[in-house]
Amino acid sequence: MEILIGFLIAVAIGLSGVGGGTLTAPVLLLFLDVPVEVAVGTALLYAFFAKIPAGLVYLRQGQVDRRTLGLLLLGGIPAAAVGSLALGALKSQRELVLVVIGATVLLCALANLYLTFRKDFRPKVLRPVWLVLGAAFIGLEMGFSSAGAGALGTLLLLSGTRLGPKAVVGTDIWFGLGLGLVGGGLHAALGQVDPTLLLKLGLGGLLGSLTGALLAQHVAQRPFRVGLLFWLIFVGSHLVLKGVR
Repeated sequence: MEILIGFLIAVAIGLSGVGGGTLTAPVLLLFLDVPVEVAVGTALLYAFFAKIPAGLVYLRQGQVDRRTLGLLLLGGIPAAAVGSLALGALKSQRELVLVVIGATVLLCALANLYLTFRKDFRPKVLRPVWLVLGAAFIGLEMGFSSAGAGALGTLLLLSGTRLGPKAVVGTDIWFGLGLGLVGGGLHAALGQVDPTLLLKLGLGGLLGSLTGALLAQHVAQRPFRVGLLFWLIFVGSHLVLKGVR
């Protein structure tokens, strides 16, 4: 089952671009009943390993803006550590954590829908301090919930910089890699990662990433992406309701 989940998530990432943490943690919570802190830690490391091949490709193509990436990591890495420690401290408050994770998934799905349908907005170049603060918010919620680096990071770069689309994706992938390494590594140090589950997800993810790359050439990505985002809205709402009951 875990290998199949890793496979399907990787295929969905390849077809939709939605980040691994946004998909993985809710699935582990709702379908495998994994403890919240273990679900988040395992999802962070799964997303980290899943993004490495794409990150290397974008880096080799020169589609990573190092100055912007430095500003993002400056704000995001310390905040990811704080978010990871906060989850460790609040893991006994399962209902509260479920609400926060569900709300984060909802926010990420809505941000992705905004990017999908809004094509005519003009970016406003933000001062470096605002990029750092925006990245800090993303890092905080990613360390706590594993979700957000892809959707919210892309939104920040598209609306706050003049980077081209490929540079936005490449820079955001490396931003997510940095946050995933710090947040996932800290969760692992706290014993909040299931190595066996991570291995099974990774095995499925390897096959799924190859399948997704092949399917992306033949499947219309936009309808699939929109359908997946609406499914995430449903899942996020379900997590919120599960937490408040």
